[in-house]
Amino acid sequence: MSEKRAAAAPHAPKLPPAKLFIGGQWAEPEGGKTFATENPATEATICEVASGSPADVDRAVEAAQAALDGGWGETSARDRGRILWNVADALEARIDEFALVETLDNGKPIFESRYVDVPAGIAALRYYAGWADKIHGDTFPVEGPFVFAYTLREPMGVVGAITPWNFPIIQALWKIAAALACGNTVVHKPASYTPLTALKFAELACEAGLPAGALNVLPGGGSAVGGAMVGHPDIAKISFTGSTEVGQTIMKQAADTVKRVTLELGGKSPNIVFADGDIEAAVKGAYNGIFYGKGEVCAAGSRLFVERSVHDQLLEKLIDRTERLQPGDPLHPKTRMGALVSSSQRDTVMGYVDIGKNEGAEVATGGTTADVDGKGYFMRPTILTGVDNSMRVAQEEIFGPVLVAIPFDEPEEAVQLANASIYGLAAGVWTRDVGKAHKVAAQLQAGTVWINQYNWYDSGAPFGGYKQSGFGRELGRAAIEHYTETKTVFVGT
Repeated sequence: MSEKRAAAAPHAPKLPPAKLFIGGQWAEPEGGKTFATENPATEATICEVASGSPADVDRAVEAAQAALDGGWGETSARDRGRILWNVADALEARIDEFALVETLDNGKPIFESRYVDVPAGIAALRYYAGWADKIHGDTFPVEGPFVFAYTLREPMGVVGAITPWNFPIIQALWKIAAALACGNTVVHKPASYTPLTALKFAELACEAGLPAGALNVLPGGGSAVGGAMVGHPDIAKISFTGSTEVGQTIMKQAADTVKRVTLELGGKSPNIVFADGDIEAAVKGAYNGIFYGKGEVCAAGSRLFVERSVHDQLLEKLIDRTERLQPGDPLHPKTRMGALVSSSQRDTVMGYVDIGKNEGAEVATGGTTADVDGKGYFMRPTILTGVDNSMRVAQEEIFGPVLVAIPFDEPEEAVQLANASIYGLAAGVWTRDVGKAHKVAAQLQAGTVWINQYNWYDSGAPFGGYKQSGFGRELGRAAIEHYTETKTVFVGT
């Protein structure tokens, strides 16, 4: 096993050992395999990470089941809430450390990690800590020889959480917090590009009082670890966030064990600006909608539909703002555009720019890689104009800082263009007409619609998709329903 470590920052944080986290302790991976996780801004190795196997999945499920039968299963609902709150406090006390590791592993600006991502994870822990002792059933008047009937909401059992690389700690804690609040135990597979905060969090959670085995973390390949989790007969549910293609595979594999599945998948979200909207606010919203998070956001507003009478005016302002957004060192507090997560991801995004040009689109700004000290996977934020909604760049998820702009003439046309997609994750609407805003929001086939804003989330509001953007919901009360089983009890005389 390699013990190689590389200095990743001036004040390098404590990194997890090259081991798995199973049953409340660090565990050697079966076969001793490891892989390197890389800083996408410098191309330097951060550290070596243990690579799990199907045998390791078996070990983790056994530990999770033991916790379900013992320490965590015997914990009262109110104490579950107290423990989750303590975990949130522990994470908040180390917020700077976790933010630094998130930025080193993902390439996103430290501003985002410190002031958005880690705080959002803490908020999810506290939100679901409050839910833990409020998960209850109902009573029903029934006919027949019964006194009454009632329902119980019970934990599903061992939950498998598979999370992506774009928001590692947010996506992990959205799933983990809800699952634990409901009394489940968790086996978590983080993305191979960004496993570090997941491993660190598991250790922190146990130190803060989470019983051993309640949370287990297995980095590794999607087929070796993720596939074994989906096929494991003792994992009751899979919660997956990632690409639509992988989600389709998970659905097929989960059928063999009739496993519960929730999927939050890809997106090609429309952002619609009407002529009667606040143009300055819409420019800022369109900018944040696609360039926040380097565009590596499933709900990114990657299709901008602008009413023709204000199209040129808005694009001029948006292009000017975009050209002032310069990629830079993610550790600099003023950086707002970091490095894409990997070389292959940047190649994919740049490939779509070429596809767009070949289809007849014009590069209004950007469209090239960016040089930041000669290292890293940077590219300039890009806007494509002259785009038809049928083009690949308008229909396929690019998952990078590339916006396509398309004019429209009537509200009905805007809705038709917006809905002409296999995806239905999110959408934006910009107008001062309240009636129009609500009418268009009702017509859009999307799980979330923002009116006069974009990219806003809250732990109390459900998030998920229509169509091939998946099914089920993260966050809010809706997630509680996805992590519990309903049992009906009839009481006779």
